[in-house]
Amino acid sequence: MSYAIQVQGLRKSFRGQEAVKGIEFEVRKGELLALLGPNGAGKTTTIHMLSTLLPPDSGSAWIAGFDVVKQPKEVRARISLTGQFAALDEGLTGLQNLRMIARLHGYPAKEAREIAGHLLESFGLTEAGNRIVQGYSGGMRRRLDIAAGIVSRPEILFLDEPTTGLDPRSRQGVWETVRLLLAQGTTILLTTQDLEEADQLADRIALMDQGTMIAKGTSRELKTWLGGKTLELILTEPADPVLLTRLLADSSGRSNIRSDERLVYRIPVDNAAHAGQLVQSLLETPIGIESFSLKEPTLDEVFLALTRDSRDGAVTKRDSGRSPQ
Repeated sequence: MSYAIQVQGLRKSFRGQEAVKGIEFEVRKGELLALLGPNGAGKTTTIHMLSTLLPPDSGSAWIAGFDVVKQPKEVRARISLTGQFAALDEGLTGLQNLRMIARLHGYPAKEAREIAGHLLESFGLTEAGNRIVQGYSGGMRRRLDIAAGIVSRPEILFLDEPTTGLDPRSRQGVWETVRLLLAQGTTILLTTQDLEEADQLADRIALMDQGTMIAKGTSRELKTWLGGKTLELILTEPADPVLLTRLLADSSGRSNIRSDERLVYRIPVDNAAHAGQLVQSLLETPIGIESFSLKEPTLDEVFLALTRDSRDGAVTKRDSGRSPQ
């Protein structure tokens, strides 16, 4: 299989504190891999090492087949990095920003104008192209920043939390831009702490916590790892919480029953048949059930379970397609 990015045993420390702890992963050509994790997980440090901004303390990484330490010039010629904050000249128009960047990449003036115009059109910014960037919305700036990052037509694009601080509409606009780049064959490594963003955009997800890679796989594979389903019950009126919890635990054989409020209960079940048996047993009691539904595990639940285990020291690294490490 052909990989755009390969990482083996990458480590980085700052003042004796290990920020990245021997992580390993690969990104296939033309796919989007999301590095998902909370603040301080080591995501941005990883991106900075792969983009040659930071030297790793140990380990190896290859970008498009080139070693990030031994061949940084070749690596930089094939990548682009868009950080958390727009790197644009706010005193220029969107068109002028893109033309300037194209010229800095060595394109002749005529071709630079053509590239800038094409990118503005592709990213839905044609009407704003002649306006000063200072007057752009956050979403418009972010889209222009991503457009600036692909002027050089990179093989690989690093997006470091591209929707941080954006409103929902602007975030959707950035997502559409990312989908457009994927459709054009660009390989993307995306860092995010937004679970929905990872679920919506990523071909595969790598979960990081405290500098460690704790799980890798597709969204569905990670949800399958958590196992089972959840039966959600909404009661018609409050019930004795101690008695109800005991009854549910006895009926389901599970002790990890969650309740956000006195009328809503969530019970882990193995399958639909198990859920049906549980509901039937509850219908034979005085407890009034307004509604019930069977839900698949969410990426949020996977994330919380794995990061909790990681911090408790009980996590087993999981990688789809390979045995647990």
